[in-house]
Amino acid sequence: MKILVINCGSSSLKYQLIDMTNEKVLAKGLVERIGIEGSKLTQKVEGRENYVIEQKMSNHKEAIQIVINALIDSENGVISNMSEIGAVGHRVVHGGEAYADSVIIDDEVMKSLNDCVKLAPLHNPPNIVGIEACKAILPNVPMVAVFDTAFHQTMPKESYIYALPYELYEKNRIRRYGFHGTSHKYVSNEAAKLLGKDIKDLKIITCHLGNGASVTAIKNGKSFDTSMGFTPLEGLVMGTRSGDVDPAVLTYLMEELGMSSKEVDNLLNKESGVLGISGVSSDFRDIENAAAEGNERAQLALDIFHYRVRKYIGAYIAAMNGVDCIVFTAGLGENSPETREAVCDGLSFLGIKIDKAKNAVRGKKVDVSAEDSKVKVLVVPTDEELMIARDTLNLIK
Repeated sequence: MKILVINCGSSSLKYQLIDMTNEKVLAKGLVERIGIEGSKLTQKVEGRENYVIEQKMSNHKEAIQIVINALIDSENGVISNMSEIGAVGHRVVHGGEAYADSVIIDDEVMKSLNDCVKLAPLHNPPNIVGIEACKAILPNVPMVAVFDTAFHQTMPKESYIYALPYELYEKNRIRRYGFHGTSHKYVSNEAAKLLGKDIKDLKIITCHLGNGASVTAIKNGKSFDTSMGFTPLEGLVMGTRSGDVDPAVLTYLMEELGMSSKEVDNLLNKESGVLGISGVSSDFRDIENAAAEGNERAQLALDIFHYRVRKYIGAYIAAMNGVDCIVFTAGLGENSPETREAVCDGLSFLGIKIDKAKNAVRGKKVDVSAEDSKVKVLVVPTDEELMIARDTLNLIK
């Protein structure tokens, strides 16, 4: 069966068509500037030149129709007609408390997604638009929603309840939700396979480190705690996000500097993180280059980032009363040996040791722990699209 995976942003759309008989990616693509002048689709097929379509796309329905046209194009496509698409898996950022797993989309699910818009006002609306567009174009094809939040619904209350008046949780559902769940689920399962062990017998800490970053404690195959919270702003220092900060700073900014709530939100989400500290960039590669050239603020940004990751790992080892495996994934976790080494160097008292020769690797699934390390340290490239396709296949079977 061939499954189309869709990830809709407000003005963009990523997609992959995967043949689930061998989990081979037949085609992947990106549609940019939907509803904006200069709309463009770029489709990649292994062994071919990129197929580019530049034409006006006023909305997501038009964009998805052009995606389908690209997939069935006689010269540049990979399937003969739309009937070869057996199902569509949609990435949905927020499922609230309603969903602890992926789900086949029906009217009740659509209502729940709309109810969650207030929890993810930037992300859920384009996710919903993408689903509705696909339903209009492929009305007889099963659709599945795969939620970033679902994996974390197994957290115990002590992990997700904030120390606020309890009625704010009961009435407004203010709590820790966690994100990057599809990635954390995928890499933890791959780590268990790499170790040749049942995930139900393991305590794993997964570090999804990129422009957006989070750490998750996974106990017996289930999310036990995670660094992102009510929104993806909490937790680690990130590319442009502040991560953990004293809430009183926000009222100080508003009262003393006269900032509006929108200005504070923009400051925390788009002007902070390693960009705010370094003044150089939100791209860790740029910051690493600047630090190597002697930029002290760039080095400070890296030191703070490594420290915060290390602190969360230490906290989660304590929370789970031990750890068997630490996994690094996502853009920085997969591709920066320096980041992995800097994080693990500060954990040597726990017997966590990296082999520098093994660690000199980028983007490959590999065990980089030293022979005498008491905890396995792994690099596992994430594949959220494949995880979405797997969940979709399992549900529609």
